[in-house]
Amino acid sequence: APDGSCILTCSDDNTLRIFDLPPPPGPPPGAVPALRVPEGDTIYDFTWFPLMDSSQPPTCLVAASSRDNPVHLWDAFDGTLRGSFRAYSHLEEPVAPHSLAFAPDGSQLLGGFDGAVRLFPTHRPGRHCQERRGGQGQRGLIGCLAFSPTQPVFACGSYGRSLGLYALEGGGALALWPHLPAAPTHLCFSPDGNRLYAGGRKDHHVLCWDLRRPERPLLALERRVGTNQRVTFDLDPTGRFLVSGDTDGFVTVWDTLTPPGTGDPPLLSPGDLGVIMSPPPHPSLHPGLPLLATASGQRLFPAPWDSDEEGTDEDGPPPGGGQSPTALVVGA
Repeated sequence: APDGSCILTCSDDNTLRIFDLPPPPGPPPGAVPALRVPEGDTIYDFTWFPLMDSSQPPTCLVAASSRDNPVHLWDAFDGTLRGSFRAYSHLEEPVAPHSLAFAPDGSQLLGGFDGAVRLFPTHRPGRHCQERRGGQGQRGLIGCLAFSPTQPVFACGSYGRSLGLYALEGGGALALWPHLPAAPTHLCFSPDGNRLYAGGRKDHHVLCWDLRRPERPLLALERRVGTNQRVTFDLDPTGRFLVSGDTDGFVTVWDTLTPPGTGDPPLLSPGDLGVIMSPPPHPSLHPGLPLLATASGQRLFPAPWDSDEEGTDEDGPPPGGGQSPTALVVGA
């Protein structure tokens, strides 16, 4: 959470869970969530309200997008619905964004749709929104969004393997990278707003651009992502250390102030942290303490020939599927 008081997770049962963190130097959080919030279908994305402060309950909000449902704004204390943002296609059918991001001041909520971003005013839940299209340079589903913490600009990555930087007030792209090696699935600005990091699906690098010289990537941070699953990463509050998981189950940290090696773009060597978990781990750094939380898990489907029941091959697989449990680890 933005105030560091709790951890928000999402699982394959279409449920959001919030785990409370005790104040330091208390014990690690228990396995029982403080709050469960079920969504109606597959959850595409979820995010905290950026001004969330546990001492001010009206600010404790979570936005979540799920398939064929409006974007829901949930109360993080009691799980009640505080508002909905509805989007429709040109055929007046409900559509849900695949990515979400709040403006740093919480005044607007961005949703990534097919070839477009829609801006919803948070003070006015409902259908009202402004649509921004990427034009000829950026097509495809907008799968990830990020706001600059220092300027009124945002970045969006599409499944068409493009990345764009746009001003909040409107206009065309301030910068556009139309031919990336992979489709971006996660974006992150540095705290000073000068750097933009992007990681993609089936890609072996997190790329970093210096937005003051955006012509070519500044750094490449090597990690293995061998699937289409979104594998997230995070920066510490100073912007110096970047932490990422990979599909082999490793959690790696990079010191972004270390001089890079050779290559085009220059390759940055990882540091010493090497936690191994069930793949792929998704890390999140505490905003004020030296704590790292990771959650991991993946959907598992039974093979057609796997069955505990006696019978012939024509009986087919047993009903239902399996999934690995979500692991939650907190450590210094």
